Amino acid sequence: MYRRALAATVVVLAAVVVPSGAATGGNDEPLVIGHRGASAYRPEHTLASYELAARMGAEYVEPDLVSTKDGKLVARHENEIGGTTDVATRTEFAARRTTKTIDGIAVTGWFTEDFTLAELKTLRAKERIPEIRPRNTLYDGRFEVPTFQEVVDLTRRLSRELHREIGIYPETKHPTYFKSIGLALEPKLVDALNRNGLNRRSAKVFVQSFEVGNLKELNRQLRVPIVQLINAAGAPYDFVAGGDKRTYSDMITPAGLKEIATYADGIGATKDRIIPRDPAGFLQQPTSLVKDAHRARLVVHAWTFRNENAFLPADFRSSVDPAAYGRAFAEYEVFFKQGIDGLFADNPDTAVEAR
Repeated sequence: MYRRALAATVVVLAAVVVPSGAATGGNDEPLVIGHRGASAYRPEHTLASYELAARMGAEYVEPDLVSTKDGKLVARHENEIGGTTDVATRTEFAARRTTKTIDGIAVTGWFTEDFTLAELKTLRAKERIPEIRPRNTLYDGRFEVPTFQEVVDLTRRLSRELHREIGIYPETKHPTYFKSIGLALEPKLVDALNRNGLNRRSAKVFVQSFEVGNLKELNRQLRVPIVQLINAAGAPYDFVAGGDKRTYSDMITPAGLKEIATYADGIGATKDRIIPRDPAGFLQQPTSLVKDAHRARLVVHAWTFRNENAFLPADFRSSVDPAAYGRAFAEYEVFFKQGIDGLFADNPDTAVEAR
């Protein structure tokens, strides 16, 4: 098993393990990761969204990966695409609307695995949450569903244009489900990284997942850093499917973090695991998660930072209008004080300014 470069770049100061510049973009500041691109300004998971994130200063862009019917990796937050493309208006695909069980939940809609890449390329992206981001609807119908290779090619072009390397931070979505239908994501991801010369310790790549077994498998095949995602509740679906009773809460105990460190270099933790909220949405006392993770030699990337009141803690909302911007800089400040090593932001420009 490879021990990652990131795990080797921690230093002990005052008995607390603190990630060095190698883990935080080389400048001892938290990484800014464009969450689905600059998804506050363009429909998510489009080349336009990723490009804008990079131009706004993000060090990484984050494509979530799902599979087409013919085994191609494409960038969508979910394999159900009724909410993020115009497929519902396309009469030629009306019969493909169906209900499937994804990670134990019945989901109705249209699914990437029922379309070839050529068919998906006829669709156009649209804003997922138009009630919160109505200005993004201006761009509905303009952009294709990109392949993972197109995202890689874009980051290379932007790296040349911007004179700084733009990294990629892919997430494998629903890996147990895709493996069960004969469309495993991991071999395709490994192949893509190998073909593009990105399976090396110095590559600006992180690979993430909410599941565990696939990350352990990838750990044996990849030289790039691995990140275990931690949700606010529940358990990794491969644990559920396999009868393992452990939950995400079990995984972030000191013993659980030590186990994660055997196959990963960091955790991608939802913000509520770092600073919980009370039932009214106000911030409570921080947990010890960041310090505990650093002691286990894991970096911590927090998600997701957004400017709108709908997503901010009640402490920082500007009004009852969910779409209005609140005091986002104040939220960043309290999380930076916790020592996070990176963050996922829908508004990368705000994150860069806050940093």
